[in-house]
Amino acid sequence: MAYKVQIEKSALKQLNKIEKRIQTKIAAKIDELAENPRPYGYKKLVDKDGTCRVKVSDYRILYDILDKVLIVNIISIAKRNERTY
Repeated sequence: MAYKVQIEKSALKQLNKIEKRIQTKIAAKIDELAENPRPYGYKKLVDKDGTCRVKVSDYRILYDILDKVLIVNIISIAKRNERTY
C-alpha cells in the first residue's frame, strides 16, 4: 500500500532554496516515504503531536503520517540547527 505524499507550500519553498545536489537526495527520500513512512532511523518528535522526522545529510524532513487515509504530509524541510524542531 503506497501512501500519497502531500507537500506544504512552505516546505516546497524551503526545498527550492536548497542546492540541487541535496534537493535530489531529499526528493528521493520523500519518494521512499510514500512506500514506507516509517523508515529505519525515523523519529517521532515528542513536543509535536504525531510529527515525525527523517534525516537527509544536514537536513531534516518533518512530516505527519495519516494512516487512515494513507497520506504523508511534508510539513518542513530545514537544515539542522538549534531552531529546526
